[in-house]
Amino acid sequence: MLTCEICGEENLMEEDMKTHLLLSHLENDMHCPLCSLSGVSYDELCFHISSAHPETPHKEHHTPVITSTSSCSARTNTEPQTVANVLSSQPCMPVDSCDTASVVATHSVQPKQKNTFPGVKPEHNKPKQKRLSSPTEEKLFPCPMCALVCSSCFILQEHVELHLQEQISAEGSPLEVCSPATTSLSARSLSGSPGSDLKLARQLQQEEEQRRRQEEAQQERVEFKKLQRQFGLDSRGGYSRQMERTMERAVSRGLMAPTEFHCKRAEMMESLASGVDDGSTRTQGVLRALYEYYQNDCRDSVHVWLSADTDHYCSSVGDKGWGCGYRNFQMLLSSLHRIDMYAPILQEKAVPGIPQVQRMMEGAWKEGIDPQGASHFNQRLHGTQAWIGATEIFSLLTCLGISACINDFHQPTGPGDTHPLLFEWVKQYFSQTNKSGRLPPRIIHTSLPPLYLQHQGHSRSIVGLEQKKNGSLCLLLLDPGSSVSNTRKLLSKDTVSTAIRQVRKFPGSLKHKQYQVVVVRGVLSAEERQISIMNSRTLCAEKIP
Repeated sequence: MLTCEICGEENLMEEDMKTHLLLSHLENDMHCPLCSLSGVSYDELCFHISSAHPETPHKEHHTPVITSTSSCSARTNTEPQTVANVLSSQPCMPVDSCDTASVVATHSVQPKQKNTFPGVKPEHNKPKQKRLSSPTEEKLFPCPMCALVCSSCFILQEHVELHLQEQISAEGSPLEVCSPATTSLSARSLSGSPGSDLKLARQLQQEEEQRRRQEEAQQERVEFKKLQRQFGLDSRGGYSRQMERTMERAVSRGLMAPTEFHCKRAEMMESLASGVDDGSTRTQGVLRALYEYYQNDCRDSVHVWLSADTDHYCSSVGDKGWGCGYRNFQMLLSSLHRIDMYAPILQEKAVPGIPQVQRMMEGAWKEGIDPQGASHFNQRLHGTQAWIGATEIFSLLTCLGISACINDFHQPTGPGDTHPLLFEWVKQYFSQTNKSGRLPPRIIHTSLPPLYLQHQGHSRSIVGLEQKKNGSLCLLLLDPGSSVSNTRKLLSKDTVSTAIRQVRKFPGSLKHKQYQVVVVRGVLSAEERQISIMNSRTLCAEKIP
């Protein structure tokens, strides 16, 4: 029995020793004499030389010698043998010849002791012989660029490098030296071309589109919540809840005594139960005070037209920031109650509070007035801080049996985004009572209702018009944003000349892009009321110009 001096494996017969040296220490230790490639089998080394070094001249019998990097010696009674002798002495273990390289390695093998079993049966060599003659099935490596199947990753690497070199040469770009890692990446990327690249591009596009849609949906939700809060359609509560919260904060800050809080809360609950405004924000006699001012003090005006008597209603702590539309409707109702044409059809002789106006609006929607507006507010106003505008004022008047229309000044008609046409239209409205054709008096106190003026974010009431000596026109507006104390300065002769500045509005002060005016035109009959309700399904305004 023999022992390998390289790895120490024992109990090897002479034939097994030859096979062991060939497989364990010779074929696995081959290296290329022309480059640094090593650790490959004989067949792989042959393929490498023929493909990687085709420019090296060689002849059929004078190929580069590839030697083994290790030598082994063993004690034996026979003379030292070369690997070629070892191979030739094994007829049962054929080794394929290669035209491009020959393998020469010297291994002196000596037996550890004399073989005492000369009669060993040939069957003992069959496993080793089978290992050489029928090598185990190796893993196959298909080329990602052609139909070639390689038996080694190294062969595949060199094969792919050839493909890349050909491709780069065809494109005219300089040859790039690729490492095994980059070559592997290139092979994987090329293996997916072009179908995989197209699929990947579509997937990335879909992911980007999905991300964009999600961002847009999130932005829409944020904007929708902002609009809900801006127009009072969120869950903050309505008039009574806002007033309670405001008074509670005043008590916590020491600005209101607890007893005063309970008294005001009781008054509020009583007003809500009756549906009538408590009058805490009302200022009466405003139009009479304006008439006296223009009669006695203001001499630079050629003509002044005033509407019928109208009370001023300002916003309170319960509707601050959103109640201007309701307050202007209260001003309009206070005037209609004083006009003989409209007073008989108004069942309620008192001006309703804001929660009651909201219920009136919901009743108008139930009758079929302005279904689009009802859908916008989800059929509900009471208990919210929702803003109302010109269309809601029209719907309320129609529900009360009063004819009205909306005039839309949809674009500026003067320099600097002004609306001189609006001023001219208001002048024609107030001067319609002068049908005699004679020169009107300087101050005319008409019996016409005030006009509801709406623009983006706010509304006011037009109660008159002033014409200066130079021909310029000035609107007289009552603003719900003006406090009770400021409005009552109009009633005093000592402060009216200063307070009138808040009422006068020249064209340079009205520079919003669009204005809408609701004008009362008379009383509706029962039939006309039904026609008006039917027409409100597609509510339209009269555009001027």
